[in-house]
Amino acid sequence: MTSTTSVTTTTANGVGTSPRRPDGTVKVRGEFAYSSDLWHEDMVWGVTLRSPHPYARIASIDIAEALAVPGVYAVLTHEDVPGVNRYGLEHADQPVLASAVVRYQGEPVALVAADHPETARRAMKRIVVSYEELEPVTDSEAAVAGEGPSLHEGGNVVRHVKIRRGPQDRTADVVVSGVYEVGMQDQAFLGPESGLAVPDTEGGVDLYVATQWLHVDQQQIVAALGLPIEKVRLTLGGVGGAFGGREDLSMQVHACLLALHTGKPVKMVYNREESFYGHVHRHPAKMYYEHGATRDGRLVYVRTRLYLDGGAYASSTGAVVANAATLGVGPYKVDSAAVDCWGTYTNNPPCGAMRGFGAVQAAFGYESQMDKLAAACGLDPVEIRVRNAMSEGDLMPTGQVVDAEAPVAELLSRVREMPMPPERPFDLRHMPGGVSNTTHGEGVVRGVGYAVGIKNVCFSEGFDDYSTARVRLQLVGGEPAATVHTAACEVGQGLVTIMQQIVRTELGVDQVTVLPMDTSIGNGGSTSASRQTYVTGGAVQAACVAVRARLLSRFDQRVRVVGGKLVAADGQVLADLVDVLADDVYDETVEWRHRPTSSLDPETGQGTAHVQYAFAAHRAVVDVDTELGLVKVVALDCAQDVGKALNPQAVLGQIQGGSAQGLGLAVMEEIQTSGGKIRNPSFTDYLIPTVLDMPPMIIDVLERPDPHAPYGLRGVGEPPTISSTPAIVAAIRAATGLALTRVPVRPEHLTGT
Repeated sequence: MTSTTSVTTTTANGVGTSPRRPDGTVKVRGEFAYSSDLWHEDMVWGVTLRSPHPYARIASIDIAEALAVPGVYAVLTHEDVPGVNRYGLEHADQPVLASAVVRYQGEPVALVAADHPETARRAMKRIVVSYEELEPVTDSEAAVAGEGPSLHEGGNVVRHVKIRRGPQDRTADVVVSGVYEVGMQDQAFLGPESGLAVPDTEGGVDLYVATQWLHVDQQQIVAALGLPIEKVRLTLGGVGGAFGGREDLSMQVHACLLALHTGKPVKMVYNREESFYGHVHRHPAKMYYEHGATRDGRLVYVRTRLYLDGGAYASSTGAVVANAATLGVGPYKVDSAAVDCWGTYTNNPPCGAMRGFGAVQAAFGYESQMDKLAAACGLDPVEIRVRNAMSEGDLMPTGQVVDAEAPVAELLSRVREMPMPPERPFDLRHMPGGVSNTTHGEGVVRGVGYAVGIKNVCFSEGFDDYSTARVRLQLVGGEPAATVHTAACEVGQGLVTIMQQIVRTELGVDQVTVLPMDTSIGNGGSTSASRQTYVTGGAVQAACVAVRARLLSRFDQRVRVVGGKLVAADGQVLADLVDVLADDVYDETVEWRHRPTSSLDPETGQGTAHVQYAFAAHRAVVDVDTELGLVKVVALDCAQDVGKALNPQAVLGQIQGGSAQGLGLAVMEEIQTSGGKIRNPSFTDYLIPTVLDMPPMIIDVLERPDPHAPYGLRGVGEPPTISSTPAIVAAIRAATGLALTRVPVRPEHLTGT
């Protein structure tokens, strides 16, 4: 018999529960195998020689002395790249190894493989490169104006997005303006770039690597190696964090080049300093905003110009620019908007994807403006936001309809109504500066600040965004068991757990195994843009539905799988799942896409660019030592709409983690550059929040299903990073009365020294 009836299954540890993560215990015990732990009996070690200059011509490269070092197997330069000496996420503008010119400090120039990492490093230092230093381009706004030399053909503007909506001649009763800056933040993942390339006997190579996008890595590698795609196979290694910093290639091509040249497995692991040079960072930004409003605080127009410094190569700058522009007004209703956003080439370190992806920078600008507008209108900071908050049915500045719930006003009201932290006790552990005993409370003032943010979910602007999933159901040891195979990268966010939960929910089996992620299956897309639970989750769900349809094709009524039994709507047990499966194997592979998006009109910026919007709001409470410029974040409470919490505990973890990175950008994290050179490439001088910096959080999770998404979910990981930074800075402003137009806020900004 055939069947087209719907089926509901039930099992423990499915969607909506918080089962134990399969990788949790081994990570806590230090037993988890990260990519830096990979080992092969016959392997050699690879290292990279990098440019000391931000901008210079290469006159010559002499590798003779390096080759003469005992234990060295290979020394490679651009002349040894067999394919195209170019790669890139959006534009193939970055050399695998520099040839005529270097465009940033740390650009790879040569590679060494040796029998020991110290031998490789000693040999690397014997490579003699003759440089002719050039004056670097370091100012993105000047780059847009055409000042300085062109670093790439076509000039120094990677992309300009222009948005015009509504009449452009609007005037307003109250006008506020400001210039805001965001420093260069690093993803600061704890597991450095690493991987192992193993050559085969037929001219191909297997690469085991920590990455965010296996198939795009593969496409760039085969172009550089000049090999057919089946000759280069990638498997995901254990990933020690990513946050966008592993979307671009680092050592992938280099390890494969050395492996193919030496005929030996090659392991590469960056040290911490090299990691700062070896991956992209968050785009620093300079932003000009003007807001006009009625006397009662209702927005009339928003005009803004945003400049994002993309550094030496494009990476994902084009997409970051589009996000900053389309989200540059914030989650607010306004009929008249003029937004211009530029991403530029400079000789600063390359910048690309980082959690929040353009929305973080814009939010600091528009939320700072909303506080300024509240003061000018004599309104409470929450009230002015509530009056202007968008809701379902409103239009974005791009003309896109917000066609799912947008509970912006409710999120703000919820964080305002949360209980305030207790008054500051006299306890050094709770003072700015902590037990360093810098203060006993004199000069310490408290402030409260609010912010709300908006973020797109999934890829945008017509990108063919999909994921592939294979689900197999059969008896294993006499019990029903399922396996899941995708190329979607688990980078610590808990995707493996979510896939298991979806399979348990859809097929009603408890035993679910997730196979290693690799390129033997179709593309899983990038682990970025808060998209994997949405898109790969959708693919896994669809594959399960296909398996289930085949399995239950003999029934002509609605059936549930309950406790391993197939149960009819009237409660009658029709069969045991074990008996239905018997010796059969049910195996389905599905390629799943979300609803389409469209490109932006180049003149007006109008278009349905995004799949989904997500929202979060924060309230921050800070204590500030006004004499020493030290800040203690006392509370950082959050309300966020997640659509549906597929794993409630994981949702809380994402909100806490995202808020911590927002705190870092607010008060401590910045890659500082001078003349294009990084001044602080270490965890000694680049500071990230620790458990002592993060306050306890009250988190209010709203579940307002998005009817267009699997299970009604919304992407979770990025929104808390967006609103946490401006909320903290708003609280510092409230405590000190200072304008504070730049993040991170440093002690000298608070003391005037």
